[in-house]
Amino acid sequence: MATAVLSRKAGVIVGDDVLKLFNYAQEKNFAIPAINVTSSSTVVAALEAARDAKAPIILQMSQGGAAYFAGKGVDNKNQEASIAGAVAGANYIRSVAPAYGIPVILHTDHCAKKLLPWLDGMLSADEAYFKTHGEPLFSSHMIDLSEEAVDWNIKTTAEYLKRAAPLKQWLEMEIGITGGEEDGVNNEDVDNNSLYTQPEDIYEIYKTLSPISPYFSIAAGFGNVHGVYKPGNVKLQPGLLKKHQAYVKEKIGAKEEKPVFLVFHGGSGSTVEDFREAISYGVVKVNLDTDLQWAYLTGIRDYVLNKQEYIKTQVGNPDGEDKPNKKYYDPRVWVREGEKTMTKRIIIALDDFNTAGKL
Repeated sequence: MATAVLSRKAGVIVGDDVLKLFNYAQEKNFAIPAINVTSSSTVVAALEAARDAKAPIILQMSQGGAAYFAGKGVDNKNQEASIAGAVAGANYIRSVAPAYGIPVILHTDHCAKKLLPWLDGMLSADEAYFKTHGEPLFSSHMIDLSEEAVDWNIKTTAEYLKRAAPLKQWLEMEIGITGGEEDGVNNEDVDNNSLYTQPEDIYEIYKTLSPISPYFSIAAGFGNVHGVYKPGNVKLQPGLLKKHQAYVKEKIGAKEEKPVFLVFHGGSGSTVEDFREAISYGVVKVNLDTDLQWAYLTGIRDYVLNKQEYIKTQVGNPDGEDKPNKKYYDPRVWVREGEKTMTKRIIIALDDFNTAGKL
């Protein structure tokens, strides 16, 4: 069981525990779903799914999701709302996660070049938290400079890893572009060649980052696309990941077959076969967002449609014109329906990724 290798069995894990969990995932051939959360409601839906499936989970906030956590009415000048929301969300997750009895990786998602002030602000919060608690606030962050020149991407990522290394904090980076559109980043029209990473790039990253810290992973493009619409002529090619591992293994003379921790982005709408093939090549984390947004909506949508005669007015419904409707329009009732359908969808993913029952 995964908890056997962890020093902290429940709540947010950091440092060596993250490394041990990812090593265990590669050894046992499973990946951990990374759930984009935007509110306390989506957080508890994910935690409940992981608890019920006896699985570890990754909770992550995007820049837009973090700003939403702070509130849409807060000015996001200089990424202030996104920083405040990420810190607030992180502290909330740290507070409630132990109650679910599962290990949780606390992560942030897709920080592009223009969003680097957001990452800087979160790292400052990590460093302040470290001074008091001996560990960073977040388990890990993602820096995504995949739209920039490869050399600059790797060099800048290395600088950020140097800052994270004393905290034993994980850093995920991306090479090769994930197509489609998500959270305001639109790559629907990129050249298809940009969607496929080359083994030489993976080795260059490994060679540059590994002397700095072992706490890093790579989101390599193999035709991934955000969303569930058809991306034109793009074909998902998980087999490229096998070539990446073999190339790095040969270059560094590694004994292990999977020396690189890989990440699967743009997972919504992919087949179970695609997921499991990618996982067999060393993918330890799979992002899920679009499918879960839909799942969350369906619970609320169906409730509203089924109870519409009970929520049109505060008083009066098919049971009587003087009957109160408070128990139907209480947000705790209809928001909970969204949580339940999101939880069910995450449990499916935990099974798809071989994660269920690993605790």
